[in-house]
Amino acid sequence: MDEVTSTLRRFNRSYTQRIGVLEESFLGTGRPLGQARLLYEIGLDGAGVQELRERLGLDSGYVSRMLRQLEADRAITVAADPADGRRRVARLTARGRREWSLLEQRSEALAEALVAELSVAQRARLADALHTADRLLRAATVTFDPVDAASDEALWSLGQYFAELDRRFPGGFDPGEPLVDGVASMRGADSCFVVAHSDGRPIACGGIQRHDATTHEIKRMWVHPDWRGLGVARRLLADLEHRVAALGSVNVVLDTNSVLVEAIAMYETAGYHAIPRYNDNPYAKHWFGKALRATRGTLQ
Repeated sequence: MDEVTSTLRRFNRSYTQRIGVLEESFLGTGRPLGQARLLYEIGLDGAGVQELRERLGLDSGYVSRMLRQLEADRAITVAADPADGRRRVARLTARGRREWSLLEQRSEALAEALVAELSVAQRARLADALHTADRLLRAATVTFDPVDAASDEALWSLGQYFAELDRRFPGGFDPGEPLVDGVASMRGADSCFVVAHSDGRPIACGGIQRHDATTHEIKRMWVHPDWRGLGVARRLLADLEHRVAALGSVNVVLDTNSVLVEAIAMYETAGYHAIPRYNDNPYAKHWFGKALRATRGTLQ
């Protein structure tokens, strides 16, 4: 056990005791923590059942049982989304809204009581430490998941990527036909599009596509600005390289623009070297390549 895991475990024991996780009735609401948290996450605007499962990282069966209990207690309703019959949405009833408000009030009161004896300076130190801890733990638990390049979350991520290029490039950026060229090329058996998730939400993306018999190209790498500086981009790059190797390619190539200095620095430290131009991308100013160890396998 190293110092980090030891400290984390000690903090978990201390914090869970102080916020009442061990109590049968969380914050005196009459509900265990799991049900109270699920009700809180449904929120005043409601939430999709699948979104709740992904956001909380819980087994679908367990979520379904809690939802049924909340329904039986007349705290929520669960019904098909009028705009998409395949999607089920949970919404608070009038009783559920009263419970939600009580939970919000008591959570705020408990948080205030926990720090009541701290000075202003100590509160600032605690807030900064908790913010850092939260960001690092979220970054450590990001998942990298292959998705259909034409899915809503993939298209949202690509939209964010194109918008950022348009802001950063001196003359702007015209993606042309991104939903045709950018998506179709990463939907084949020899291609893959990956979205990084935290709490069920997309925070980064990237894709691979076949370049030649022994080479794949990495495309559309993007990380949300709030998640930069936490190693997510390096992990995403490594994940894409692993998927390239699993498809049997021994080389990977990519291109980038001069203004993307952070990306260039990352590629260089990850073992990429400059190579001659290999495409006609009008926005590319640098081309990089890297030799990989081929490890045939199946993309998961």
